[in-house]
Amino acid sequence: MTIDLLGSVARETAVLRTRLATLTRQSADGLRSPNLGDLGPEVSRLVALRGEVGRREAYTRSMGQAQGRTGIMQGALGRLTEIARDFHSTVTQRITSADPNSLKTVQAQARAALTEMAHLLNTQHAGEYLFGGTDFTRPPIPDPDKLATGQMAQDVAAAIGNLAATDAATVSAATKGVAQSTAAGVTPFSGFLTADETLPAGGREARRGVPSGDGEIIGYGIKANGNAEAISSGETTGSWARDMMRNLMSLAALTPDQMANDPLEFDKLVTSIRDGFGSAEAALGEEAGALGHVEARMVSAQKRHAQLSSVLESQLSDIQYVDMAQTLSLLQATKTTLDASYRAIGALSDLNLANFLR
Repeated sequence: MTIDLLGSVARETAVLRTRLATLTRQSADGLRSPNLGDLGPEVSRLVALRGEVGRREAYTRSMGQAQGRTGIMQGALGRLTEIARDFHSTVTQRITSADPNSLKTVQAQARAALTEMAHLLNTQHAGEYLFGGTDFTRPPIPDPDKLATGQMAQDVAAAIGNLAATDAATVSAATKGVAQSTAAGVTPFSGFLTADETLPAGGREARRGVPSGDGEIIGYGIKANGNAEAISSGETTGSWARDMMRNLMSLAALTPDQMANDPLEFDKLVTSIRDGFGSAEAALGEEAGALGHVEARMVSAQKRHAQLSSVLESQLSDIQYVDMAQTLSLLQATKTTLDASYRAIGALSDLNLANFLR
């Protein structure tokens, strides 16, 4: 009888030791079990929840990287807008046939602005060209320092040179045609952008975007040779970048002789150039505003993912982790019970027939 009782207590003690080891480990790492298989029917739910949290983290991380790009793009758009505004509201306002000296510094200003513009459109972030579409590794304007003297500038200058033989409207139409050209050797844009531009609208590459959720993409890319969201109107080629190039090149080609030979047509041409800068300024403002809206959508999506991830993490915690207060209480109780079991085993071990019969 004593032996049976001793065996029973020993078995219970072994169970208590196992329980104590489990509770000790749980109090240290908080996990119900380090092995997924021990979680039983909750395993499939756990895996699904982990995948959901992982996807949301990936979306949030991708949008964070995209926001780094859009922030740099906003800076470039802001400076381009300043250039367009300066030439629209200040530089061209001062040019008039009534003042022969009003062209004195304009050519140099226009050429400097062209070079700055080219470098702004070649803006990079983390080694990627931001205005080159999906062609991240090559600049959208291959030779930025020669934009002011390249073939496009030469063709615009040739058109401006015809002012003495024709009227301002004809000259303006000619410069517009040059600016819209996609011919190799004339267009200043990369072969990649030019090739994409010459495709039918439905076949052109999609705007660069970032996934914001399952099946959701937020487009944020802007190509150097075409508007993304803005719609240019008025005196325009249809592209704010081409408008700025066209009109800066036109200003760089104007001469005092043209001003003196036909003051009326000269002033008309300057007015057309001024209107072109106005169109570019307005379109750039729309583009920056649209990009700001895109950034706001990303922030909103990130907040939504953060809120949902918090809920999912709570559900994961319920599956993966123990209630620490309850675990510590059970640990202490198990230690107490196990100590009592050891004492019982010791007492039973000392029990013999003589002591039992007393």
